[in-house]
Amino acid sequence: MSHSPSIPDRPDLDLDSSMSEAERLDALRRHLARIVEVNGELEERLAETRARQDDLREEVEHLTRENETLKTSSEYVATVQERSADGVIVKQHGNNQEVLTEVGEDLAEELEPGDRVAVNDSFSVQKTLDDETDVRAQAMQIDRSPSVTYEDVGGLEEQIQDVREAVEIPLETPERFATVGIEPPAGVLLHGPPGTGKTMLAKAVANRTDATFIKMAGSELVHKFIGEGARLVRDLFQLAEDHEPSIIFIDEIDAIASKRTDSKTSGDAEVQRTMMQLLSNMDGFEERGDIRIIAATNRFDMLDEAILRPGRFDRLIEVPKPTEEAREAIFAIHTRGMNVEDGVDFAKLARETPDASGADVKAICTEAGMFAIRDERDEVTMADFLSAKEKLSHATGDDEVSKTFA
Repeated sequence: MSHSPSIPDRPDLDLDSSMSEAERLDALRRHLARIVEVNGELEERLAETRARQDDLREEVEHLTRENETLKTSSEYVATVQERSADGVIVKQHGNNQEVLTEVGEDLAEELEPGDRVAVNDSFSVQKTLDDETDVRAQAMQIDRSPSVTYEDVGGLEEQIQDVREAVEIPLETPERFATVGIEPPAGVLLHGPPGTGKTMLAKAVANRTDATFIKMAGSELVHKFIGEGARLVRDLFQLAEDHEPSIIFIDEIDAIASKRTDSKTSGDAEVQRTMMQLLSNMDGFEERGDIRIIAATNRFDMLDEAILRPGRFDRLIEVPKPTEEAREAIFAIHTRGMNVEDGVDFAKLARETPDASGADVKAICTEAGMFAIRDERDEVTMADFLSAKEKLSHATGDDEVSKTFA
């Protein structure tokens, strides 16, 4: 426990009748100097005490506010569903309970269906809240353009042209469509086996344009609680509108757009509800010039017919496994930054990997580089590519890929 410093003693004036005038004057001077010194010390103590008093006053005010907050009942977030003569109908978030409640005259004129409000335990509307998109939707926004370019996508010249016409050109020169008198394609669906470059195509478009790139996987839209997936879809499209021009890329769209069945489970019903919200948002764009949609799937056969009809995805672009010529180009792309010896024959590598996808080719190149590092060499040789192909073929167990080089 700290103690306050003691107050300096009051100085006494020590005068004697036997003192001469000079001695008395000197004693008075010493007494005055001591009084000035004590006064300075007291002024310092007073300043410290006042500062301490201010700190304690602020602490009391802070504790008082905290005490008032703790005594105040929590408020709940709800959404205005409908206005009526008897009040407003609000739906509380979390339990989806709808309640008809009264609202003060000062708020009655401001509220509109869809507004977020705070309600108390009696469901009385206390105040309006700002619109807020789902934080998961905000996290999916990519501010900077991806580093992938069209030059990084090998063997897909026709698919690149189709995607550019449907996404890039409407964003950069929409007047070309207006001059011809047609609407640009509403959306692009890329389908094909895994590892063939569907995601790279979408990233290359985002790199070429100045659009905000928003990427999400279909599986991320599947949630446990009723309405969560649909709300996330709404927030994503709202995010796209707030940051237009923008590109929405939905990977693994088969996770939420598979063919509908007669299943009555709550999980299947929630997935279908999310898909209905996605279809509604895709149909809801009045002007598509500044917002483009790209989706990708490797299970085209699973998609519901509703998602494939014209007006939603007008262009269905197949991205097949690369041809021999395309594989040669992909080998060249993935070895541009590698120190490869002159004897490496990309044409031969392409011939001997008939079922390899673009991702398989990249894996072979990476593994070949690892063999060179293991042997402490600066160059990657043809033998490294042979060994990498053999290693990966044994790892996958694919009979076609496991064919040895001629």
